Amino acid sequence: MIDKGLRGFLDFSTFDAPGFGRRLLGFAAGPLTIAALLCGCSPQRPGRAVEDSITSGRISIVCAPDLEPLIRRERGAFVALYPDAAVEIRAGASREAIRALFAAECDVAAIARELESEERGAALRGGLELEGYRFGRDGVAVVVHPGNPVQNIALDDLRGIYAGRVKAWSEVGGANLAVRPVFQAPGADITTFFAQRVMQGEQVQVPVVYEDSDSDVVAYVAAHPEAIGFVSLAWADRGVRALRVASLKGLPFWKPDPETVYGGDYPLTRFMNLYARPGGRALANGFITYVTSRDGQQLVHEQGLVPTAVPVRFVRRSSMLGSHH
Repeated sequence: MIDKGLRGFLDFSTFDAPGFGRRLLGFAAGPLTIAALLCGCSPQRPGRAVEDSITSGRISIVCAPDLEPLIRRERGAFVALYPDAAVEIRAGASREAIRALFAAECDVAAIARELESEERGAALRGGLELEGYRFGRDGVAVVVHPGNPVQNIALDDLRGIYAGRVKAWSEVGGANLAVRPVFQAPGADITTFFAQRVMQGEQVQVPVVYEDSDSDVVAYVAAHPEAIGFVSLAWADRGVRALRVASLKGLPFWKPDPETVYGGDYPLTRFMNLYARPGGRALANGFITYVTSRDGQQLVHEQGLVPTAVPVRFVRRSSMLGSHH
């Protein structure tokens, strides 16, 4: 369910259905209008073969673990509307999801990151075309114990903590206490993003505590005043406190919240993506259209992510509640 900190922050009365438009190896709101989903959706008679259409047939999705709860909710809502649609979901790392899509072993890949350069290169070398759809944004929140006095951190100091150069909280304005970094499971999309965006090629040189999920990271950090970790935006205030983050020392620090993530101001913003093959099953296009529609984006919002395929109006911000200073 939606975190209480997000409730009332987005005004979904302004949402419109996505329009036409797509780019190969690019991103668009969706290949069809939501109105197109509403045609041809009457139940099939018993014994009649179910055709492949935008509301019927069978598709398979390989989904990164980070996104599996959301994609299963989207599948449930979609199939409830269109009972002739069969959508199989199996979890797999993003690299496996893209490999399966390349090999035509699935119809849609749902990943919590962008395509990597080697994946784009492999597609181009193999003459493969993919259509990408950004359907949500997430802010990777850097979280500490609520009693930690540190409020802000720049990415170079955060990198220094995990590289072993910053060993005590006193080096970044905190107490004279050794820093205990927490790391998510290797191979998770959020870990890959952190390694790319924060570590920028540097190796993690300090002993870390490994946790398997956002909830596990939050539980550990909440119980250890010296700990620091990173989690999805939806977990940023569940017993821990998110630091404001700056891209570089001397630049503004930004709090991770839906508005800063939506606007791209928060430095650790990442995109959720659906990929499909052009000319693939029509039902794949139908499902993607639903996810990028008003109703599908409502589920994105309820999952604690920030919609990206429909207009969003922020209604909570006031001049006294800025996200940076």
